[in-house]
Amino acid sequence: MRNLAENIFGTIDPPAAIKGKEPGAGIGGLIQLVIWILIVGAGIYALINLVTAGYSFMSAGDDSKKVSGAWQKIWQTLLGLAVAAGAFVLAALFGQLIFGKWDFILNPSIPTL
Repeated sequence: MRNLAENIFGTIDPPAAIKGKEPGAGIGGLIQLVIWILIVGAGIYALINLVTAGYSFMSAGDDSKKVSGAWQKIWQTLLGLAVAAGAFVLAALFGQLIFGKWDFILNPSIPTL
């Protein structure tokens, strides 16, 4: 009887389908996985792009158009990396300002229990 007085509404057990699942499972875990796959993919793409642009620059010789094209590709790759890093900084700032946690946007958790 005392337990009922402490918790007048009782308790609700989670459904059997999600009972025992780890906290990273569900839609929040899926969103986090997609974010991290995009991060790793962007890094690998930037690395490949820098290597090919460097090779183009070294093999350009005296052709000013090829040298210019290689520098442009290097510049665009570095600019893309700066934009990607800036997105992380903005996500951390907005997460802190709006939700009070730096990693709220990058590590989403949807409370289900």
